[in-house]
Amino acid sequence: MPIVDMSLDELRVYQGTNPRPDDFDEYWDRALIEMKATDRQVELVESSFSSPVARFYDLYFTGVGGARVHASFAKPKNIKGKCPAILNFHGYRSSCLRWMDLLPYAASGFAVASLDCRGQAGKSEDIGGNTGNTMIGHIIRGLNDDPDKLLYRSIFLDTAELAGIIMDMDDVNENRVGACGASQGGGLTIACSALEPRIKRAVFWYPFLSDYKRVWEMDLTLNAYA
Repeated sequence: MPIVDMSLDELRVYQGTNPRPDDFDEYWDRALIEMKATDRQVELVESSFSSPVARFYDLYFTGVGGARVHASFAKPKNIKGKCPAILNFHGYRSSCLRWMDLLPYAASGFAVASLDCRGQAGKSEDIGGNTGNTMIGHIIRGLNDDPDKLLYRSIFLDTAELAGIIMDMDDVNENRVGACGASQGGGLTIACSALEPRIKRAVFWYPFLSDYKRVWEMDLTLNAYA
């Protein structure tokens, strides 16, 4: 099947082919209750990386299941009132933005946090504990286990928990927070925006982790979808 088999007009209104389970809302309501009951134990460790316009931190928090999750974080030095904020999510097998990558956002007046996904190239803890096949990749982690143990359930909740942490900061305007990312980061941007409805803007490029059934039907189950 060709990679593009719909007209532009059809693609603009296309909503996906993935089935929606009857207990979908109940599943995520229960997940959010677990997330909100988790003691975040937020820790900010200031970096020695210096800039005349911004401060940089390693941000750690406890996510669902007890894993310590990491994000790089920067904010402007001279904040007047409360500043807007941006959440960034990285692509599959990658890691959070480096200090130099955060600098343009902070220099423009934004606080910015970039999450390390569990078990990938960054500093976040992957506590494991799933039964079943984990050989190919994270998409199927926990598939043969309890639905609450799916790895991406935890990662999706990490995105929402990070959003809440940033929104709770005294110098951040919780009504001016956006999220962005590409590939896996695009999928995480969509998930984060759904789980944390206070997010006002979402920008995502070619969102991986989306519409699995259609990818299969189009014979595109290659590389990350192997």
